Amino acid sequence: MGAKSRHSSASNAVTHSSTSGCVSQWDLVCDNAWKVHVAKFSLLVGLIFGYLITGCIADWFGRRPVLLFSIIFILIFGLTVALSVNVTMFSTLRFFEGFCLAGVTLTLYALRIELCPPGKRFMITMVASLVATAGQLLMPGLAALCRDWQVLQAFIICPFLLMLLYWSIFPESLRWLMATHQFESAKKLILHFTQKNRMNPESDIKGVMPELEKELSRRPRKVCIVKVVGTRNLWKNIVVLCVNSLTGFGIHHCFARSMMGHEVKVPLLEDFYADYYTAAGIALASCLAMCLAVRVLGRRGGLLLFMILTALASLLQLGLLNLIGKYSQHPDSGMSDKVKDKFSITFSIVGMFASHAVGSLSVFFCAEITPTVIRCGGLGLVLASAGFGMLTAPIIELHNQKGYFLHHVIFACCTLICIICLLLLPESRGQSLPESIPDGEHYTRQPLLPPRRGEQPLLPTHAELKDYSGLHDAAAAGDGLPDGATANGGRPM
Repeated sequence: MGAKSRHSSASNAVTHSSTSGCVSQWDLVCDNAWKVHVAKFSLLVGLIFGYLITGCIADWFGRRPVLLFSIIFILIFGLTVALSVNVTMFSTLRFFEGFCLAGVTLTLYALRIELCPPGKRFMITMVASLVATAGQLLMPGLAALCRDWQVLQAFIICPFLLMLLYWSIFPESLRWLMATHQFESAKKLILHFTQKNRMNPESDIKGVMPELEKELSRRPRKVCIVKVVGTRNLWKNIVVLCVNSLTGFGIHHCFARSMMGHEVKVPLLEDFYADYYTAAGIALASCLAMCLAVRVLGRRGGLLLFMILTALASLLQLGLLNLIGKYSQHPDSGMSDKVKDKFSITFSIVGMFASHAVGSLSVFFCAEITPTVIRCGGLGLVLASAGFGMLTAPIIELHNQKGYFLHHVIFACCTLICIICLLLLPESRGQSLPESIPDGEHYTRQPLLPPRRGEQPLLPTHAELKDYSGLHDAAAAGDGLPDGATANGGRPM
């Protein structure tokens, strides 16, 4: 999950370099200082709209076309940003750049999930997260080498030219083609795979092609994300993950600001690059911890663990530090502001560590439990919710940090709500991806702990439901029984 946080974190280095150069170039001081904050969150607004719109388009027209057009237009808008002549042009182009970046991120995430077998999905996602974190660690060095923000902007956009090769590398998602009943395209893709792998379709995939031939006459059936409104369980799962994503990414800024607020007193946190590398290091540690937690506890258990850590760090920072502050005012207490600062930094690091994992796991969880026919739309909702959480940071900066404490209190309360709601989610570890909306409906809640011997399951899955259709036959047979006999051959008392 981290895809959202890493793209935004990496863009912070670019934004810092860009705005620091633009402030002097376009005289964005005094009465014009607010334009700097507008330029900062224009990219986030573009990401939010991009996730919502490109997610629906990818479910309707396919992942591959959205990926190609997003790459083409991010090259156009990204290079045009470097040619901006004023802050209005800069902010507008950054919005469209974020819109296209959302399409690239979303489709690549969905393709990774749909191409991997169940046992490898989380591992591949974590590998992609670590690669993205490595790129994040390189950004400040590139910013220092380029020096000029226009050169840096062009330098980070040019690698997207290599992504144009993805059109020939990545095929359309076969899972999506089959789920939307596009069997003609699916047949061509299967034959292409067999030729590339030097397989014999008649022997190696026996039985597949005849089944496809029977279904070729069926019309494609595409679904939009709005269809979840009429479901019973699926919409609840998506809403819970949206709230988790919003809370995880929103409260992450609260912890980051608390830690960076002590930069004058702590020598380690004395400039932008130290802050940036600290946040990147915490993200890296969070990714490694997620691998262990998910392996032991599963998706739902791991997400619940990190949400509890986030809530504890937030509540202790808000409550315990105020208590320490009151005692430090007494001369005989023996407490000083240094003790309070050390506690604050410790809670902030733990909170950033846990909240990063919460946001990342929420996105991954959504990709697993959302049906293939609406997977990009569901991912778009969760990632857009993450964008709203991150958007609170520049908005508070725009108001000169007014309301920051209330902002932290609201998100701390949200963590408590999320802990309760997480128990309603199903466990998706080792499960096949749902293909249709009915498949997603059958992802019901299982107990968090393994059931004891002889204990009945709380909610049986679709595969465990018993077939009682034979009762009609028994009732019909009962019509021919002697008077007073029951359907099972007995007689009433």
